[in-house]
Amino acid sequence: MREQELIVYRKIDDELLRNMVFLMEHYREAGTDTAEGRVAKEELSALFYACIHGLIELAGRYGFHGNLWHCYLADLLVNDENSYSCGCEIRGGIQGTINQAVLHDIVIFKEFYDYNFAPMMEALEVPEFSMVENYVSSSRESKVYNRRICARICELAEKFSRDQTPEEMKDTLTQFYREYGVGKFGLHKSFRVTHDEEGVHVVPILNIAHVKLDDLVGYEIAKKKLVDNTEAFVSGRKANNCLLFGDAGTGKSSSIKAIANEYYDRGLRIIEIYKHQFQDLNDVIAQIKNRNYRFIIYMDDLSFEEFEIEYKYLKAVIEGGLERKPENILIYATSNRRHLIRENYSDKEEIREDMHTSDTVQEKLSLVYRFGVTIYFGAPDKKQFQTIVKTLAERNGIRLPEEELLLEANKWELSHGGLSGRSAQQFIDYLLGLPGESGPLH
Repeated sequence: MREQELIVYRKIDDELLRNMVFLMEHYREAGTDTAEGRVAKEELSALFYACIHGLIELAGRYGFHGNLWHCYLADLLVNDENSYSCGCEIRGGIQGTINQAVLHDIVIFKEFYDYNFAPMMEALEVPEFSMVENYVSSSRESKVYNRRICARICELAEKFSRDQTPEEMKDTLTQFYREYGVGKFGLHKSFRVTHDEEGVHVVPILNIAHVKLDDLVGYEIAKKKLVDNTEAFVSGRKANNCLLFGDAGTGKSSSIKAIANEYYDRGLRIIEIYKHQFQDLNDVIAQIKNRNYRFIIYMDDLSFEEFEIEYKYLKAVIEGGLERKPENILIYATSNRRHLIRENYSDKEEIREDMHTSDTVQEKLSLVYRFGVTIYFGAPDKKQFQTIVKTLAERNGIRLPEEELLLEANKWELSHGGLSGRSAQQFIDYLLGLPGESGPLH
């Protein structure tokens, strides 16, 4: 079978592909008017229907449309992490003999891509395959890819259809690797960490909020510091670990999500990790340190109680140990505490069980010193809060008179957490959710 001749893409081992290739090679056996021929036709037809079922299931799970066979092949190519695809991600084509090996594989894939199924459909009397050659998908969200990713794979499948030669198909694929990368890191913006009996896994987050920095009203100085540090990082210049601290509901987490959206096309990826997962940090770093992307390991609402010692482990991971921290990894954290670790007045008392009081204080402060950039997000004052409300109302088409709008906003914040960007957004969401006839849009 031709798929067994693959070299660089040899790790592709998918049952659907094997079954389709088997049909390509054996469907003619069903043509004889003998008992064996009739049995073969029945079995091969059943296998053909099973493949149609598999392609339609992929369409439902992935959101594919158009020629599902082509989309399926394109998906295999963009998700196979091998020496060539990983070398090309973000950087583009690479030099060396590997290009000959890749072209050998693309010749095989182009044969699959250009295969004419009409004789097989006729021989096995399965005209239903025509459905998957021009498939219209449902509008619901897929379970694997968001619409943006699905659209890119379907577009790649269409580009492959226009390629006349294996060389052109290889160039199209290489360009895709350069623009979007390969595998889960190429297609997705953000990730979480899971741990099971098989080890530590970096798993895509399918539905990240599409927030932009401009959506966060105010905090221009804070946003500029964050952008400057991130810009240096994705540009390959020196950059620092970054701590965003301050009052609750002021946009710290939203700023990180905005950064993920802003710099995705330049190879930035965000991996969210929680305090109880710090023991997995070394495994996570080992999985990403040799990739061509820039990774921010993101820790939301980071803080430690006095009895918690995970901060010591985090310190060691950030800068400790004999191995130098990879240049493609930074740590961004948000916290409501400036020093991350709860401090007690007893830490500063002259008489206590610990004879070296200053050492105790320094031990607790040493974690925050690992963050070269610290950015403060403070709660807005009354005037700033009202500016946020008016801006958000305008963006959302709310046409309440300003005096009434601000009066209602003031009532809202008094019973919903006080002055903050979060309470302002919640107030706007409340207005947008009111019934149409009595709502603020009429």
